[in-house]
Amino acid sequence: MTGENDDDGAFVKATIYHNPRCSKSREALTLLQDAGAVVTIVEYLKTPPSRAELIRLYDRAGMTPRQGLRMAEDGAKAVKHGDAEVILDAMMIDPLLIERPLVETDKGVRLGRPIARLHEIL
Repeated sequence: MTGENDDDGAFVKATIYHNPRCSKSREALTLLQDAGAVVTIVEYLKTPPSRAELIRLYDRAGMTPRQGLRMAEDGAKAVKHGDAEVILDAMMIDPLLIERPLVETDKGVRLGRPIARLHEIL
């Protein structure tokens, strides 16, 4: 297997919170696979992350829940001015409100918008 190695020479392990119907999410998955990463795919619409997991991911990414809110979804309009708790509550009810793709490696978490940001954690 070829690909990008981390600083220890081991292949990068990545987890992608993925929606296979989203073109950006598919692009991110392809980028990770092309980089030789060992990828764990979490289809977050089928298996949503817990509230604690979202908080952890956003914290590692240096983001707020508002920055992780998918504004293109109708439900986002009702909560976009709410505090973090309101936004997280909405994400727990409707995981479509979670912006994607979120990718985690040992080097951090990035929202793949734009996709090139993922190189920061490979």
